[in-house]
Amino acid sequence: MSLLDQIKYPADLRTLEKEQLPEVVDAVRERHIDVVSEKGGHFGASLGVAELTVAMHYVYDTPRAQLIWDTGHQAYIHKILTGRNAELPTIRRRHGLAPFCRRDESEYDAFGAGHASTSISAAWGMAVGRDLNGEDFDVLAIIGDGAMGCGLAYEALNNAGHTGRDFVVVLNDNDMSIAPAVGAMNKYLTGMITNPAYNKVREVVKEVLHRTPGAVGDVMEEVAGRMEESFKHLITPGLIFEELGFKYVGPIDGHDVEKLVDTFRRVRKMKGPVLVHALTRKGKGFSRAEDDPWWGHAPGTFDKVTGEVSKKASGLPRYQKVFGKGLIELADADPKVVTITAAMPDGTSTDMFAEAHPTRYFDVGIAEGHGVTFAAGLATQGIKPVVAIYSTFLQRAYDNIVHDVALQGLPVVFGMDRAGIAGEDGPTHHGALDISYMLSVPGMTVTAPKDGAEMLALLRLATEQSEGPWSVRWPRAAVPQQVPHLSEIPSVERHSWEVLRHGDDAVLLATGTMVLRALDAAEALDDEGVRVSVVNCRFLKPYDRTTFEEMVRGHPLVVTVEEGQVSNGFGAFMAREIAELGLPNQPRVSALGIPDDFIEHGERDGLLSEIGLDPAGIARHVRALAGRGAELELA
Repeated sequence: MSLLDQIKYPADLRTLEKEQLPEVVDAVRERHIDVVSEKGGHFGASLGVAELTVAMHYVYDTPRAQLIWDTGHQAYIHKILTGRNAELPTIRRRHGLAPFCRRDESEYDAFGAGHASTSISAAWGMAVGRDLNGEDFDVLAIIGDGAMGCGLAYEALNNAGHTGRDFVVVLNDNDMSIAPAVGAMNKYLTGMITNPAYNKVREVVKEVLHRTPGAVGDVMEEVAGRMEESFKHLITPGLIFEELGFKYVGPIDGHDVEKLVDTFRRVRKMKGPVLVHALTRKGKGFSRAEDDPWWGHAPGTFDKVTGEVSKKASGLPRYQKVFGKGLIELADADPKVVTITAAMPDGTSTDMFAEAHPTRYFDVGIAEGHGVTFAAGLATQGIKPVVAIYSTFLQRAYDNIVHDVALQGLPVVFGMDRAGIAGEDGPTHHGALDISYMLSVPGMTVTAPKDGAEMLALLRLATEQSEGPWSVRWPRAAVPQQVPHLSEIPSVERHSWEVLRHGDDAVLLATGTMVLRALDAAEALDDEGVRVSVVNCRFLKPYDRTTFEEMVRGHPLVVTVEEGQVSNGFGAFMAREIAELGLPNQPRVSALGIPDDFIEHGERDGLLSEIGLDPAGIARHVRALAGRGAELELA
């Protein structure tokens, strides 16, 4: 029986001797590698915090002590140690373990997190709540993997630092997010830690203390300690955190589990806000992930010996790759086009743009709000910014979209990846709300292409106009057919819809990814005698008023189909517009979309089928509304 087999919960871990912990670290790291190499998932971040995870659960009385993980992709090993080891192979699968922390999954998951930089604010709220309730337990926020580049983290530090409440922030400093961390803070932390003058002083202090005996040594230790502390305040990362009111501990080796245990034991006795600065290496324990942390973030399935990624069946490229290639072609033809992303160059394929046009590429780090307002500033100077951010992450910048872009009518283009059902990453990453929130912004042009070529045509059109903000959304999926060079893609008429087929019984007003599915549904309904028109409503707002009225007046049943939340979405918008026509023979109107709920994690096509957004589900919905369901059942 391995040592890991003896550990189901942290209480079991705490029965071990400290000297046994390196063996535990090796075991949990190996377990993580075994599972993720076979099943896929987030990889490098949890490897980098193996020692930290073991040490914290060993020293602190979890789950009474509250560990709040930032960007829960760091928490796979935390799951292993908290009763979920046997279930780990189900992670990110439908009805399996969630990919991030979930309060409803385990009492050890103190706070849910799929977006970055929330841990300090949440943990601070828990610490204050603890004190208001007159309770006594430890609260730790574990932040890192680039999340310290987000302003939310500093808002929380600023609020918490000067209060005197007991509260610990653990900074997992691995110099990374998903891509290499960017910005002044990252340079500050890295530069000061590696400053040769500071490290020389530390070594001299250690040597003097080691050689000086007895009482004289005690005096020397005090003097040297004061010298080092004074010098540290001049050049180390502790300066900024101590000015914010935190007692600074570090930097310490985040891969020495026994020293981490000693450090945390001392920290538990300290009063007031404390920041522990641990230096780690993302992907620690797997050479390819250490050498290439970008690869190691979420590489899919791979050979755990060689690191070779499993070959996928050859097929069509993903939308994000088509976007990256098309964006380069767009910028080749227009020197005013620039690209902004928020720490997601690979996920949005803007890394391709960075290579082709490095002076026109800007990664702002995990700072979506700043990225949007930065784009607004660029637009005032005649630059054409394309802001490439996941739909679900762009939610974080909504005020910036409204106040800084739309209110001023600035032509900023929002390219929203992972729109709709994002798949295995679950509800924190599903882009269910962008149709609703973009439709509600005055002056925003809201578009959804049916395929890759139309996506690029809409992007091109967006950069050619100067009247105001524009959004384009696309899924985490492969394009339905090959996409030619941008120069070979026909232009799209502004605000136009496209009638793809005609039928008398109903009309499907479909958007984006639902257009081709609506066509398949309509063809299936043909065999049942239900004749359905299908319209590609690529412009959600402003929309094609002429085609809209023609379709609404010409059909007794209107069904909208969107891969977005049905509440306040395109269907709700169309229902209002239809009602305002005041037709004497008002058509029946129904909306299909993502239900008014948070959709769980699982394979994308399976989830779409579950919520009725596949061809069979669309056909079933139309059939029932057209009164054909019972008739077909009798037949």
